[in-house]
Amino acid sequence: MAIEFRPLPRLTIVTVIAFAILITLGVWQLERLQWKRALIAEANANVSAPALSLDQALALGAEMVQYHRVAVTGRFDNAKEAYIFTTGDQGAPVYHVVTPLILADGRALMIDRGTIPLTLRDPKSRTAGLPQGEHRVIGVWRTPDAAGMFTPQPDTTKHVWYSRDVRTIAKADSVVLAAPVIVEADATPNPGGWPRGGQTVIQFRNEHLQYAITWFALAAALLGVYLAYHRSHGRLKFR
Repeated sequence: MAIEFRPLPRLTIVTVIAFAILITLGVWQLERLQWKRALIAEANANVSAPALSLDQALALGAEMVQYHRVAVTGRFDNAKEAYIFTTGDQGAPVYHVVTPLILADGRALMIDRGTIPLTLRDPKSRTAGLPQGEHRVIGVWRTPDAAGMFTPQPDTTKHVWYSRDVRTIAKADSVVLAAPVIVEADATPNPGGWPRGGQTVIQFRNEHLQYAITWFALAAALLGVYLAYHRSHGRLKFR
């Protein structure tokens, strides 16, 4: 079989450029897929590894310790609780109770002690769950996401926030942080049942394979349209 092909120069140049861009985007998504899979594997390995001490965590750096369990000791400053408004498992509104844990050197780590219903925001309604004295806390080290453009402004008079912006929360209560992170307390029950810890969720959006398939499919479709156009105009013939 002989093929006769007389490509249109301008159309061919535009098609080649567009085709190259689509293929590049598809390859980039495949690279992102491998990166995301490695990130998920690392997070799962970290959360099941033995707990680190605070000194070990600080030596490794906040990002390296992400999703790793840590064990820290200090006293809770219950008067400086912050309440992060969000939704629970069933979609009901809840607060995450974030409390400074004052360390031996006077600095603090922000501990996400777990969730409470909105009706229990007042600490007087759950006095049994306000720890006194020195405590050892085991939790998951997290670097919280920054507030977005559309995140509502906090109600500082009620200590209600809409993102876990630990730097701003700490600044509002004159707390000096040992690290700008959140330690999410494990599921050890608190007296009185509240807050409920163990709220860590390891969940990463991973749609890179679908995106890669989409870009490659668009590249194939572009090539098909290009060839069909030339054939319909007699510039591509099969003899």
